[in-house]
Amino acid sequence: MRFHGSRRQFLAGTTSLAGVSLWPAAGLAAVLGYPRALQGPMVGAPGPGHVTVWVRASGAFDVTLEVAAERTFGKVIATQTVRARSEDDCCVTLRAEGLKPATTYWYRLKFDGQLDREQPFPYRTHTAPGGKADFRIAFGSCCRIQFDAEQPIWSVVQALEPDMFFWLGDNIYGDSDEPAALAELYGRQRLVRRLEPLLRGTPQLAIWDDHDFGYNGSDGTSPYKDGSLNVFRHYWPNPSFGQADSKGVYFKQSYGGVDFFFLDGRYHRDPTENRDDAGKTMLGAAQKAWLKAGLLDSKAVFKVLVSGTGWSTAENEKGGDSWGVFMTERNEIFDFVRDRNIGGVVCISGDSHMGELNCIPRSAHGGYDIYDLCSSPLAQMPATKNLRQMPEVRIRDTWNRSVNVGVLDFQMGEKPSLTMTLHDVSGARVWEPLVLTPADLTNGRRTWDVKADPGELKRLERFRKGGGYYGTDMPEGWPDKPYYQ
Repeated sequence: MRFHGSRRQFLAGTTSLAGVSLWPAAGLAAVLGYPRALQGPMVGAPGPGHVTVWVRASGAFDVTLEVAAERTFGKVIATQTVRARSEDDCCVTLRAEGLKPATTYWYRLKFDGQLDREQPFPYRTHTAPGGKADFRIAFGSCCRIQFDAEQPIWSVVQALEPDMFFWLGDNIYGDSDEPAALAELYGRQRLVRRLEPLLRGTPQLAIWDDHDFGYNGSDGTSPYKDGSLNVFRHYWPNPSFGQADSKGVYFKQSYGGVDFFFLDGRYHRDPTENRDDAGKTMLGAAQKAWLKAGLLDSKAVFKVLVSGTGWSTAENEKGGDSWGVFMTERNEIFDFVRDRNIGGVVCISGDSHMGELNCIPRSAHGGYDIYDLCSSPLAQMPATKNLRQMPEVRIRDTWNRSVNVGVLDFQMGEKPSLTMTLHDVSGARVWEPLVLTPADLTNGRRTWDVKADPGELKRLERFRKGGGYYGTDMPEGWPDKPYYQ
């Protein structure tokens, strides 16, 4: 529960504007103008020995993070102070160090030395495990506050109790080259009441896609991309943003013995309409080299590639902008995984406005089958473009009846496993879970025809014989672009 203290009392006790004028100027400032949070707090990138907290302050003054083992704050065990600056939109990211792994802590914020009267209670969060541990990730994409200001999916996410939440792009629908417009929408999204409890207790990590990068379908040729990047850095507490010699929002996060590679599919992207050959890139040379080096160096049982757009061939149609129209580069990455004998790679993605669980059958090329779980949308109109699309293999039927959220459950004991599920707006699982083990993700292992639903295998067989995947051939003149972008 949130309290607004003397402001609400003041407004309730005032029956006319004349009542306001009875207050001296200093007294009115004390009620309405004290230092506080405008948006947040929001927990950011976790580590075994630290917690990260983001907040947007109401002015350019010192913001202090205090962390304690108990809610009474009898002993503050970690603290950091950062000056909020107007040039950063008064957004600050604070990090408390020297904490214990896999431990729950209480935290609170002070603004110009004062506790926030509108948020009088401290919040709880947790540090990351120090090694392998069981944990849960929730993720999603396409969150349009202009479409849905209530966003009931967040109640589902909160009930699922993930250890981290991943935003996979189109986190706002800015569709603008104006940084102030992007910042305004980030601020509005952070105040969604169903979302606020999740932000304050669960670590949040994010990449972008076209609608929060710029305009629909925008790419690395955009002259406005540095302005968008600047705003993104202000509003997301990721562990890093690109590299010193390569801008972007890509980074690596390790947690519980799993490595997550968050990819930037926009800043360095070539135009979608370019010919798909070795010269066409979504990642850019530096990011691709970083990814390959990270995969080669990783000792994690599972390695998750996090993309704003799908990995399968589903959107290789005209108007699509997923990896389906960057197939040469996609296959280069998957060939690298095979040739260097890198096991345990799986993918997650967003953007498509429907839930998907697809497979790229790399076992046919000497590797292993790579699975891609897509969650979309969180708060946007679902789409029916699956009727004209065909990925390599659909493991489960597409889900476009409601908004949805993806879940990854990692069991990291003696027999590690990864379970992939998708949940609808009521919280129900929409499919049977897909369970993967390290043995499933090793070169030479074919699993797709065992893991897929029998109904999807029948549809695939019909399609390969020249029929329509869903039993109906597409009529001539069928739209070649999604209705919902």
